[in-house]
Amino acid sequence: MVTKVEKDIVILAIESSCDETAAAVVKNGREVCSNIISTQIALHTLYGGVVPEIASRKHIEKINQVIEEALKESGYQLRQMDAIAVTYGPGLVGPLLVGVSAAKAISFATDIPLIGVHHIEGHISANYIENKDLEPPFICLVVSGGHSHLVVVKDYGEYEIIGRTRDDAAGEAFDKVARAIGLGYPGGPKIDKLVAKEGNPEAIHFPRAKVEDNAYDFSFSGLKSAVLNYLNSCQMKGEEVCVPDVAASFQKAVVDVLVEHAMHAVSRYGYKKFAIAGGVASNSALRKAFEERCARENIAFYHPSPILCTDNAAMIGAAGYYDFIKGIRSDLSLNAVPNLRLGER
Repeated sequence: MVTKVEKDIVILAIESSCDETAAAVVKNGREVCSNIISTQIALHTLYGGVVPEIASRKHIEKINQVIEEALKESGYQLRQMDAIAVTYGPGLVGPLLVGVSAAKAISFATDIPLIGVHHIEGHISANYIENKDLEPPFICLVVSGGHSHLVVVKDYGEYEIIGRTRDDAAGEAFDKVARAIGLGYPGGPKIDKLVAKEGNPEAIHFPRAKVEDNAYDFSFSGLKSAVLNYLNSCQMKGEEVCVPDVAASFQKAVVDVLVEHAMHAVSRYGYKKFAIAGGVASNSALRKAFEERCARENIAFYHPSPILCTDNAAMIGAAGYYDFIKGIRSDLSLNAVPNLRLGER
């Protein structure tokens, strides 16, 4: 349960787990006063994916700038912050350390309380920002480049993972297939854009994997391999590959699996509220599929706007708020934990 708070709680939030350097000021967990994001996508596109060492160096260059911009845009001063929330895992260790170090330095210099936030909890909490009526319990599908989790949100900060990927995350599969068909990085948005214009999702039937011992777990490596085998077969036969159709058919296979697993869980657990989160949650086909399915089954469907699906600090501020009012604090021994599990501290 959420503790009733008599005064406004304003939090400075920092996110640097991968290739976005971000800072935000969030009031009462649901009002975004500022949300500054410095992306490195153009830089990493040159290498076909995120290079951790380059990402870390870029975070160092940008971290102070985004924090200053977030405070300026919010209209608040640093001394007015009630807490500093920062992503400390999971993610790339170098990038994480940049954000954690900055947050610890500010906390040490100002005596403002420090709160370490789990990155996946941040993604889930992005739903609270634009959906003022959303309260736990509900089921949330978190789909990103590094994670595919099906989570029961029992309460603020209380989670049960009922399904996870056994191999490639959904976003990772998008990136690998996009690279194979010549679209480059980042794969998800490029496939989404191409399919929306030209692709036929029924052109090629790719497999939909089911994990025998857990109906809620995901596996996308077989689908990825099927796409690669199809491309190799076309090359060997001298057949022309229709890239938009490959992209559309692959995307439909991913969407079908995500929707079926998630809606099975919603039905099994009896919840009437369902949310999606993470970078892949901005995929237009996925959102449309869930909108249609939830409408048919009378389930309330929640999703953040695309800017809050990808990595940002506003979501970290939202999650940090609920930790703050529960009395959760971190000390200056806080460190980056690249493999941090949801629910661990």
